[in-house]
Amino acid sequence: MLTHSQIWHAIDALAARHGLSASGLAKAAGLDPTTFNKSKRGGANGKLRWPSTESVSKVLAATGESLDDFVSLVGKGERRSYSRAVPLIGMAQAGHSGYFDDAGFPSGHGWDEIPFPELSDEHAYALEITGESMLPVYRDGDRIILSPAASVRRGDRVVVKTAQGEVMAKQLARQTAQRIELKSFNPAFESRDFATSEIVFMHRIIWASQ
Repeated sequence: MLTHSQIWHAIDALAARHGLSASGLAKAAGLDPTTFNKSKRGGANGKLRWPSTESVSKVLAATGESLDDFVSLVGKGERRSYSRAVPLIGMAQAGHSGYFDDAGFPSGHGWDEIPFPELSDEHAYALEITGESMLPVYRDGDRIILSPAASVRRGDRVVVKTAQGEVMAKQLARQTAQRIELKSFNPAFESRDFATSEIVFMHRIIWASQ
């Protein structure tokens, strides 16, 4: 039997998988941004509200996920995990040496910490956005959670570090054995194209505070 919490957990997990908040997912699907707000999940009289099949269909189309993918997230809805500390540094700091090891995992000193629940990747970390180069997707002060263990697919939002120490958040436009093409969120900033040998790491954004 499906439960109310399972369905809404799946919506939240789907949003996190694509580096979006619940409202960001709704907007991406062409829905009212408040469609999936927590205030919409129950009435003042205590009656539970469920997402419509139409809204679920639209978010699946917008994210490129299948119904089977969504069902697998529903199945995880009753699981519980405790918050743990996730290392946090500023986006500008991430380009400096000493913050990541040779495998691209956070290491060394100088990291702050923030609590974050339900993370299976022990190497997950957070970056704080600085500047306006990633508008309108990410604003100055937003925090993004990254998972080095997460697989990366075309269309995913990622953070890339180059051999020159440049760190940037982009959308993966295309990846081959030789090249990586990255699309900028802000149209005022050009997209980038790199040889794979120029990339130190590319980590998927799995959640963002927006």
